Amino acid sequence: MARKKYQHYTEEFRREAVRRADQPGNTAASVAKELGIHPGQIYNWRRQFTRLSEKQFNSLNGVDYSKPESDEVRQLKRERDALKKELEFLKKAAAYFASQHE
Repeated sequence: MARKKYQHYTEEFRREAVRRADQPGNTAASVAKELGIHPGQIYNWRRQFTRLSEKQFNSLNGVDYSKPESDEVRQLKRERDALKKELEFLKKAAAYFASQHE
């Protein structure tokens, strides 16, 4: 059984669809019919846009939330956690050696 391929829409397309559906006199159903997509997709994009789901929309107020930056943030958090553990170990070692000299 072949897997169904999903259509991937650009962020511009999604934003424009939501913007058009929000205009007076338009409905999500009418815009969806014009664009050849399911009306539920516009509702999903609207919800994601208003909550800024980072998986769907990449930037807000000039801050880039795209996958490469997210990967970098995750890497930096891992490094930070490793450094915190190392610092904690060094504090304990310093306290141990300081007590040996007394």
